[in-house]
Amino acid sequence: WYQRRVRDFGSIRIIEMLHRSNFIALVGGGLQSKFSAKMVRIWDDKQKTFILEFSFDSLIRAVKMRRDRLIVVLSSKIYVFSFPDNPRHLQTIETRNNSRGLCQLCPSLSNSLMIFPGTRAGSLQLFDVSTAGAAVGATSTPPTINAHRTELQCIAINHSGGLAATASGKGTLIRVFDLKTRLLVIELRRGTDTATVQSITFNEDSSYLCASSDKGTVRIFAIKNPELNKRLTVANVGYLGRYAGSQWGMTSFTLRSECPCICTFAPPSSTPGTAVRNAVIALCFDGTYHKYVFTADGNCNRESYNVFLDVTQDLEI
Repeated sequence: WYQRRVRDFGSIRIIEMLHRSNFIALVGGGLQSKFSAKMVRIWDDKQKTFILEFSFDSLIRAVKMRRDRLIVVLSSKIYVFSFPDNPRHLQTIETRNNSRGLCQLCPSLSNSLMIFPGTRAGSLQLFDVSTAGAAVGATSTPPTINAHRTELQCIAINHSGGLAATASGKGTLIRVFDLKTRLLVIELRRGTDTATVQSITFNEDSSYLCASSDKGTVRIFAIKNPELNKRLTVANVGYLGRYAGSQWGMTSFTLRSECPCICTFAPPSSTPGTAVRNAVIALCFDGTYHKYVFTADGNCNRESYNVFLDVTQDLEI
């Protein structure tokens, strides 16, 4: 199946699934690409065919979907389309340079909020995609959160659309904001050394947050019960500065060879008489799969491991 799909599609740079449906957005890229990196093609896996395509004049940085909207992110613009029935262009949003393609849609069907970098460095802009195309007053100011002083490196929105997390340009600091009040909820420290934060994810009820970086370390933070997070006990040591009083995470794990990865939460599990075991799944750039389980007291252990593909295998197309 894998080899057949590679021959059909070529190499793919971006892939995005509409929830757990049969609609998949694909953007080509790489040495064996079958179609342009400036085109989004929508694959219907039920009909086994492409049903829509959208072309643009510059490189596509990201694609996001919900049941009534398609979002295409370019370096300095975000396009909003109605989707999937009778797709039409609704609005174009001008942005600052966004080469990382930072943009997140709330996954809840009852909240149509989208977040992306604002016009000022380090700011986060909020936009309700259900209002796309509606007339807006010329003097209206889009709701914005000044999250950091440096450029945003990674952003996330929780399942209900009430919280957002942002990573600073150095990758040392993660902040969580209430999107209704736009106020800071909690400030978290990933580390002291500069890193590229590759993913931030809330669990389903937003009690925990996990973050991965190019250091190969996945850190897990408690959001609802921040007292579970570790703090340094040497707060009076001057050279540590602000880091001394920071929240450094509840637990963490490091992957083999410090391989870059993305992470997400799996459903928690429990057995009678034992503590609830939460789980984090990490998918690495080398094709490996890791599942770690953790408890509220900070215990964290690997439960399963697999290799999904051999990235060194070359397929002739």
